[in-house]
Amino acid sequence: MTGTVPTAPALRKGYADSPFGQLHYAECGAGEPVLLFHQTPRSWTEYLRVLPLVGAEFRAIAMDTLGFGASAKPEGPHSIERYADAAEALAQALGLDRYHLVGHHTGGLIALELAARHPTRTASLLLSATPYVDEEKRRSSGHAVDHVVPHPDGSHLLDLWNHRRAFYRPGEEAALNRYVIDALTVLDHVTEGHAAVRRYAMEERLPLVTARTLAVCAPDDHFALPSLTKLAAALACETRLLPGGHAPVPEQLPEEFARTVVEWVTTDRG
Repeated sequence: MTGTVPTAPALRKGYADSPFGQLHYAECGAGEPVLLFHQTPRSWTEYLRVLPLVGAEFRAIAMDTLGFGASAKPEGPHSIERYADAAEALAQALGLDRYHLVGHHTGGLIALELAARHPTRTASLLLSATPYVDEEKRRSSGHAVDHVVPHPDGSHLLDLWNHRRAFYRPGEEAALNRYVIDALTVLDHVTEGHAAVRRYAMEERLPLVTARTLAVCAPDDHFALPSLTKLAAALACETRLLPGGHAPVPEQLPEEFARTVVEWVTTDRG
């Protein structure tokens, strides 16, 4: 038989035990591990279309951050440090000695914290739309983009949809549906990830990051774009724009996002 179309790597889901309770993750592929961390208040499904593409070359693993998705939801307050503690527990449970780290928005800070803690175990670091947290950021009250007040008539479901509708283009409603599902899963603490970002003492951690780092952002992601040049200066890292996307760029441009990840990780092999 000729002309056989290659089969995409199978998506596997699992749970790993941790001191916080069980941690949920999804993975594709085999080989060098690439850990992907999602934004607030999402789950691994932010990488639903990215995982098989990265998994064609590597072992791509996307976890549900502690407190989100199907992972354990311990009492707060949450912090980037505790999210990273849980990510460490997952890596240990999966027997990962060395890994590539990819993080989007809040997930970028989790990846950065891991890279700061484990410079010899971090093969490379890719920060996507990652906020630059300084004293000014910590003093800010933040924009409660995901906060809604539950109503008996269910109108808060439409409020959730409308809060992020402008981030998505027509035809991307399936991705917006996944956001609403994720937000409903953590509705009583939907903004805690954003608050954890604003509390993070980033300046103390940046000097500890030694891994090859690439910072990327979508031009329309006006929340994160101002941080790109700050990250580049602080980490002396390369930057790249992913045209055509907004805050949910892994869902909007999965092929471009995955290609960027694979190229960066592959370059690191040399």
